[in-house]
Amino acid sequence: MDDCKFNLTTHCREEMHNLGQKIGALIKAPVIIALTGDLGSGKTTFVQGLARGLEVSENYYITSPTFTLVNEYPGRFRLFHVDLYRLDNDFDPDDIGLYDILASDAVVAIEWAEKLSENLLSNHLALSFDIIDDQTRKVSLSAYGHDAAVLIKALK
Repeated sequence: MDDCKFNLTTHCREEMHNLGQKIGALIKAPVIIALTGDLGSGKTTFVQGLARGLEVSENYYITSPTFTLVNEYPGRFRLFHVDLYRLDNDFDPDDIGLYDILASDAVVAIEWAEKLSENLLSNHLALSFDIIDDQTRKVSLSAYGHDAAVLIKALK
């Protein structure tokens, strides 16, 4: 089980972006990525890098879909960027089409994933972001399922 967990520290936005880009480049099959952490902990910066690693065109400016809830980008795999920040903890995932998104052949990055029931994300890569100081972040990665475990092993 130790192979399914990994911790690292980033020291600036560029390192967080690079982490996302590296993971995006390693993705060989659709995967759900559950992102948790306080405001300003690096979740959106990570997704910006993830998009570049998935070969989403630089013509797309990747922003957090705080008000739209879901953004979709074409790339090597379609990328759905979901932000649950503004939703109550008891929201219905069907109201934003989340069941269909999760069932699609895509990479799905979900900010504020702790608002989802655990059974909705049975197979996924979980990233938890902790703020150490103004620039430094601790990122804890955990794999749930085979594809996510393969990603963590490749990242190491």
